[in-house]
Amino acid sequence: MPSRKSFLATLAGAGVGAGLGRVLPTPPGADLAAWLDPAALPRIHETFSDAPSDPDAAARDEDLWREVQQAFRVDRTLVNLNNGGVSPAPGVVQDAMARYLAYANEAPVQTMWRTLEPQKEGVRARLARHFGCDAEEMAITRNASEGLQICQFGFDLEPGDEVLATDQDYPRMLTTFEQRARREGIRLVTFPIPVPAEDPAEIVRRYEAHITDRTRLILVSHIVNITGQILPVAEVAELGRRRGIPVIVDGAHAFAHFPFTLAELGCDYYATSLHKWLFAPFGTGFLYVRRDRIPGLWPLMAAGEGQDANIRKFEEIGTHPAPNYLAIGAALTFHEGIGGERKAARLRYLRDLWAGALLDAPGGADRVSFNTSFDPAHSCGITNVAVDGLAPGELAGWLWREHRIIVTPIGHADCPGLRITPSVYTTTEELERFVDAMKLAMREGVT
Repeated sequence: MPSRKSFLATLAGAGVGAGLGRVLPTPPGADLAAWLDPAALPRIHETFSDAPSDPDAAARDEDLWREVQQAFRVDRTLVNLNNGGVSPAPGVVQDAMARYLAYANEAPVQTMWRTLEPQKEGVRARLARHFGCDAEEMAITRNASEGLQICQFGFDLEPGDEVLATDQDYPRMLTTFEQRARREGIRLVTFPIPVPAEDPAEIVRRYEAHITDRTRLILVSHIVNITGQILPVAEVAELGRRRGIPVIVDGAHAFAHFPFTLAELGCDYYATSLHKWLFAPFGTGFLYVRRDRIPGLWPLMAAGEGQDANIRKFEEIGTHPAPNYLAIGAALTFHEGIGGERKAARLRYLRDLWAGALLDAPGGADRVSFNTSFDPAHSCGITNVAVDGLAPGELAGWLWREHRIIVTPIGHADCPGLRITPSVYTTTEELERFVDAMKLAMREGVT
């Protein structure tokens, strides 16, 4: 088996430690497809070849994760705990994108449109295989918002029709329905959910209680972005199916965050971003639409009638950068090398480290509270924490000004706090710095 040292040497030889300016020219006489194939890049699974088989044991192996940390070219003068917004990509993904971009710019009408664009079908097939659907049900998009808006705008609605969502759904998606309400006279119905929520049946009950004979669409978040709450998507999808109401799933924070399968969800529409937990290039995502639902969903941008039943009608956005999409392949390889179970276990382990340390701090048990469940069935790497007496916005600003720590202040009335999202490249020392800063804020305030 390759050793960890040999893996690092391989990374160094591939230029992972170099800057983005180090773009390799096309080697004369080389096979272009092989040279551009992200699968030919160093594979993180070599690091994990001798890792403990138990995910929880692997999560505690700091030597193992130190090599993952070194695969990212992040700024270690700061502590980035907002990886839920957008994550940096590992070096192998950056290098793959740089190689594709350099080649695309040689003669874009030939190299990008005719050579690289067809290779997107390979990425489509790999994403579909990982998600558990047919490639003809997988559209590659720029982000979760684009995929969700395709669905939110893609159904014909009439004045007075209702669409249903929680008041904790992503603001952009609520704004999308609000615009339809202003423009077309539909009605957006929202309702609160418990914080934290550990009774899936109660969540489903609240959805069902707000369904009327005018309800035409339901939006449900797989993970609530402000708390990290995992919602019972399968049960809500079944509720919609039973009542004849399409259910759109916002999976922006779920895909590649923790393991699940499409079969477990049983949904017909699912959109996600790939630049969060898959570590793909910025501006990448996908939209899944069940094959028999494709003809009945309008694309966001116009497509010809001949594409009515083709998943690619949702990709009609004009000229777009093929390198971003093709480098998704390198991100998939990186993710698969770590393994979904091990990644989720590591994220929960990191969460437990900092959260436990805050609770154990002097006065922590009295002042620190969490708007996120610690039950692995209901959460993973995203956690919302509140400190009594410290306003989230002021605390977040102080953490950045005084300690170069990035967190996300949440101002929602039901769950005010800080959203904390470490990633696989986060070190335990960085979490110690965060905890020390929070202890100081609890003792002395932030003014």
